[in-house]
Amino acid sequence: MHNMKARSILNRREVVAEGRFFHVVVWRVPTPVLGCTHPYKYRLAYVVDDVCVLRFDNERGRGDHWHYGADVQPFAFQGLEQLLVDFEKAMKRWNDEHGLD
Repeated sequence: MHNMKARSILNRREVVAEGRFFHVVVWRVPTPVLGCTHPYKYRLAYVVDDVCVLRFDNERGRGDHWHYGADVQPFAFQGLEQLLVDFEKAMKRWNDEHGLD
C-alpha cells in the first residue's frame, strides 16, 4: 500500500444553468490527508456567476470541512455517497435561499 499512487475516482464538471456549474473531484490516496481518517482527497465546488459559493473539501491540516458563502464549518465525513448527498442538499439550499431554480 505504501507504493500506491493517488488514483482518480471521480472528476465531473456539469453546467446546472446559465452562470452555474458544479465540479466534483475525488482521489483515493495511499495514506489519509493530514487531519482525516479516510483514504480520500476531495473537493466539491458549486460556482455561481464565477464565484465559488459552496465547497466541500479536506485540505491538508484542516480535515473535512465545508464552505457556505463566507462561513466555514467542519463536518463528519461518513463516506463518499453521503458526501455527494450532502453536497447536493447544500446546492439546493443555496439555490432556494437565493431564489434560483
